Amino acid sequence: MRLRDLIILIALTALFFGLFLGSRPLSVPDEGRYVEIPREMVVTGDYLTPRLNGVKYFEKPPLFYWFEAVLVKLLGLSEWSVRLGPALFALFGCFTVYYAGSRMFGRRTGLLSAIVLATSVLYYALSRLITLDMPVAVLLTASLLSFLLGTREPEGATRRLFFWGFYACAALATMTKGLIGIVFPGMIIFAWMLIMHEWRILRSMHLFSGLVLFSLIAAPWHILVNRANPEFFDFYFIREHFQRYLTKVHHHYKPFWFYVPVLLLGLFPWSAFLVQAVKQSLPSSWKERHQHKESIFLLLWAGLILLFFSASSSKLIPYLLPVLPPLALLVGKYLADSWDKTDTAGFRIGTIMFSIICAMLGAGLVALPSYVPEAGSPGLRLILYTMAVWLVMASIAALTNWSRQKDAVKRTVPAIVITISVLFIMVSAISPVFDTRSLKPFAQVLKPLLRPGDEIAHYRNYYQDLPVYLERRMTLVDWKGELDFGMTIEDVSGWMIDEEELWKRWRGPNRIFLLSGIRDADAMRKVPNRPFFLIAQNKNTVILSNQEVKP
Repeated sequence: MRLRDLIILIALTALFFGLFLGSRPLSVPDEGRYVEIPREMVVTGDYLTPRLNGVKYFEKPPLFYWFEAVLVKLLGLSEWSVRLGPALFALFGCFTVYYAGSRMFGRRTGLLSAIVLATSVLYYALSRLITLDMPVAVLLTASLLSFLLGTREPEGATRRLFFWGFYACAALATMTKGLIGIVFPGMIIFAWMLIMHEWRILRSMHLFSGLVLFSLIAAPWHILVNRANPEFFDFYFIREHFQRYLTKVHHHYKPFWFYVPVLLLGLFPWSAFLVQAVKQSLPSSWKERHQHKESIFLLLWAGLILLFFSASSSKLIPYLLPVLPPLALLVGKYLADSWDKTDTAGFRIGTIMFSIICAMLGAGLVALPSYVPEAGSPGLRLILYTMAVWLVMASIAALTNWSRQKDAVKRTVPAIVITISVLFIMVSAISPVFDTRSLKPFAQVLKPLLRPGDEIAHYRNYYQDLPVYLERRMTLVDWKGELDFGMTIEDVSGWMIDEEELWKRWRGPNRIFLLSGIRDADAMRKVPNRPFFLIAQNKNTVILSNQEVKP
């Protein structure tokens, strides 16, 4: 039965995550950045020192870059091939949650938990976005669930394998996004052992062999890259870990409560049942806590990570993704336990909330063309109105099921899953229309015009998707940004230049294509005795050349 479940689950989630995966151009800056780094690895053959636009880039470890580089080498460079990475991790995350949920709480809980996770807004969105957040969240999930499953096994080979999986996945998480791969598991496990008074587990979790395994996976790259780049340690550990968390150096400050609405929206539609799931998972008294070991572990996992990031001075929405898998397990268990019940007052409250939100979303989609010009075309209006009708129908269907005490959960949960799945797929289908920041159209204009020796310069900006589409390094004028540190440790003056150097080259014999904001371009063209030839333009950006260009 479990094998059949896995085959069906993997097939459906693969289809779900895979539809329209390559339909949208790379978003900026994140997708451009996290594709360009592995692309440069493939081109240069240097897999030790990550580089962005030829400049050393030590903000994150290289595991996901290596994974993306393998996809590029095997499948070529395309939006589909590079987005396959986070989609595969998302698929593995659903499988991990299903497997752990089945072993701990039963087959139905495993299936429902995987479905809850896959159809949560934030999880689905990040399965289609090339960032480090999905890989690290899934690896942390595999690590922590391996530990939890290991504690349930008697001494023997199975227990040892689960704990080795815990150490290995923690090391891989560390190789994906740094010290949180160690900090989060350590913090959660320590708090759980303290509350449960389970210190005896320390004697049977294979600490020595596990730490050796962790070190064999996580240590070599850190040692080798530090030996090749003496400046690595200070930037990577001090600035990118401690200063990023404790200060506002990265300008991502948000108030302490920021992640509360993010969590409610990110877990939607299942956040409608979150309070009920948490309430069911809590023991009725302190003495009964040992009967809720797994649930308490999952609550600590979600709660401590939420508090950790809420206390940080640097907050971004994707940081919260590791909180979703434990909550999906808790919600999945709540739904599974309520499946055959007739007295489901808490479930009915959640259903009403879901219905109200669906109706509000439907109204918002109808109003969207009045506020977003890109949504004003007749074809897109028809799609938006279709989505609105779909949401209103879902709202009515959910309320109809709510009115029936018998089989309310059995009827309503599949309706919610179908509603949200279809909605997500429709949003994915139309999302390219709203992605107006991509410079892929400019790349399509430039590519047939380029000759050996041509230079492409970005004026006071770095359009991070363009190097990927043109498969070449850019010249950046009066811009440092995240490359500031790398520029100070080696000579990159050939392509990281100031404005004075730009105008020297502008008067030279080589052809230059200059990308600039509209306002900067208008100011530049007012300077006399400078030749400017317009190549392409949109509402924000312009391409100019120092020579007339003929197709």
